[in-house]
Amino acid sequence: MSRPGRLSAKPLSVMLGDLFSAAYAKQGFAARELVTRWAEIAGPEIALHAEPLKMQWPRPVEGQPQEPATLVLKVEGPMALEIQHSSDVILERVNRFFGWHAVGKLALRQGPLSRRPRPRRPPPPDPTTVAKVAESLSAIEDDALRDALARLGAAIKRN
Repeated sequence: MSRPGRLSAKPLSVMLGDLFSAAYAKQGFAARELVTRWAEIAGPEIALHAEPLKMQWPRPVEGQPQEPATLVLKVEGPMALEIQHSSDVILERVNRFFGWHAVGKLALRQGPLSRRPRPRRPPPPDPTTVAKVAESLSAIEDDALRDALARLGAAIKRN
């Protein structure tokens, strides 16, 4: 009997790479990096409020050069106007990433973003600092108000 060959684990990215490439290709993305590296391409301030949905390529006309695509962005409602004003900057950054004039215009769709980073809560103020601030607030008779103001003062001192 022969021994079985050595087993080696493959990275998940290698195993699923073709599957993801096909899914991105259905949305018109030639390279999935436009989606996965969106924050680097567009910049953190734009990526916080907009994400790429798909690229719409016009049908090629025989004998004519390929027309640039339309990049469809999902944008949070209140930021749509700001993103629209930044469209020239976004187009320049995306085309610089591709290395050619791949995208000619943007189309915006308003809606909630799928990948929203959750804001971190600041840690509570240090109890010793709260106690020191509370000592200076002895003129306030309401205990709940005094405690709230002490926490607020400690948080302001921390920052």
